[in-house]
Amino acid sequence: MQHKSDVVVIGGGVVGSATAYFLAKSGVASVVVVEKDPSYEFASTSLSAASIRQQFTTDENVAMSRFAVGFFQNLADELELEPEQADVGFVEGGYLFLSDANREQVLREAYERQRKAGVDVALLEPDALAERFPWLNLEDIHCGALGLSGEGWFDAYTVLMAFKKRARSLGVQYVQDEAERIVLKEGKVHSVVLREGGPIQTHQVVNAAGPRAAELAATIGVHLPVRARKRQIFVFRTSAKIPETIPLVVDPSGVYFRPEGNAFLCGWSPPEEADPDASDFKTDASLFETQFWPVLAHRVPSFDELKVVRSWAGHYAVNTVDHNAIVGSHEDIPGYYSANGFSGHGLMQSPAIARALSELIVHGGYQTLDLSRLSFDRLRDSSRHIVERHIL
Repeated sequence: MQHKSDVVVIGGGVVGSATAYFLAKSGVASVVVVEKDPSYEFASTSLSAASIRQQFTTDENVAMSRFAVGFFQNLADELELEPEQADVGFVEGGYLFLSDANREQVLREAYERQRKAGVDVALLEPDALAERFPWLNLEDIHCGALGLSGEGWFDAYTVLMAFKKRARSLGVQYVQDEAERIVLKEGKVHSVVLREGGPIQTHQVVNAAGPRAAELAATIGVHLPVRARKRQIFVFRTSAKIPETIPLVVDPSGVYFRPEGNAFLCGWSPPEEADPDASDFKTDASLFETQFWPVLAHRVPSFDELKVVRSWAGHYAVNTVDHNAIVGSHEDIPGYYSANGFSGHGLMQSPAIARALSELIVHGGYQTLDLSRLSFDRLRDSSRHIVERHIL
């Protein structure tokens, strides 16, 4: 194993692998990715709902998604792979955000922000919604925002494997091990100590450890407000006749659903007070009965009879301060970089985050997309927090 590297990336999920790819593409001679589970059985990437949207309430999130959509749509060309190796099965179904009286202002303000950024989105009043989606119950809905292009869902595992394959072809070394700690010397990054393989000397470390990121940051005295929060996804079938071309629908309650082959997939992010830290991946079948089914049956009356055919649980790496990514260098520790706290947006933002980080590491500053507002430093000043209002 290599015991010295220009950059060590801790975490080989989609964010870490994409970062390694962009670093190698930018000419960094030696990049090592440390990943303890190359099967990715419990990785946030593998267990996500694998969707992408441009409908956010913050400029950076909109910009990152706009870049990522184009990247995913042209993945074979972007990564110089054979088409069959980079076919992510992108279904451009769109997102439909529905708003009741409580969320109406947020949705309308977000729509204006998105339009200014060039997002292809339409604001639909109740009559227009009823004409376009007659199977929806709109009695409590004041408006809706529909993504007309550049939003949908895809195969997350294919994206991850494509980044990993291309990174390795450019000389990136993947090490199956667990990073126990980062070591500083004279206040600067000096090495990464692995559980089995010992130390790797380096002066630049990217913490892309997902739900484990806070534990790793603590080894150098950095308090990272990132916690693992369980997200359960249910797949259900219904005998109801629903049009084939339906978007990912986001109910005002936060429950969302979308087509999944000949079935439907649904999920939900609970409120903060009902969202404890998690370490297990157990599913709670009663959650569907108590939280999902009532909302689904209310919003789509023909969903009154459903059958759950599959379920799983994964972890969001949630930034508990403002639910936005923590990206970039640490002003007090030269050589330490964060790619953490994506709060469910890591997969869809991975190409943009990785490109930006590679620019910061290689050139000393952002060149194509300015993510400086997402730096770790903002967490110390509440006036600089960037609150994302469209949380799923």
